Amino acid sequence: MGLKEKILEDLKSAMKAQEVEKLSAIRFLQAAVKNREIELRPQPISDAEIMNVIKKLIKQRQDSIEQFSQAGREDLVNKEKFELALLQSYLPAQLTQEQLVNVIENVIQDLKASSIKQMGQVIKETQNRTQGTADSRQISEIVKSKLSSPSGIQ
Repeated sequence: MGLKEKILEDLKSAMKAQEVEKLSAIRFLQAAVKNREIELRPQPISDAEIMNVIKKLIKQRQDSIEQFSQAGREDLVNKEKFELALLQSYLPAQLTQEQLVNVIENVIQDLKASSIKQMGQVIKETQNRTQGTADSRQISEIVKSKLSSPSGIQ
């Protein structure tokens, strides 16, 4: 079952169970996927594109949580955290910090990267190898620290 079908099934089950918050979040996700699908016409939307939409929505939720926390709006923080958890459930399991560091070190060795100038290449290849199982911000921070050190690999 593809990601699009899974979202549709979850929408149906949320309707039957009358889970209002979950239904609202899934409808929002489904609308975002539909918008991206329209942008991609005439090609059909792929699971990779749907994952990109989900990642974008996750980033928006994380930013909203931060802003609502600063404003003292716990009711909205809780709503955003619920939606964040729901969105994350559609992504594959994330790599641990240690696993991600190993992947990045392998990429640096394979590309023979030695300076910060090659950071973009290393990040791009790492993202290709992790296939959505690692946060882009985390990849960027680790790559920067690895390429900034004198030996390239710590």
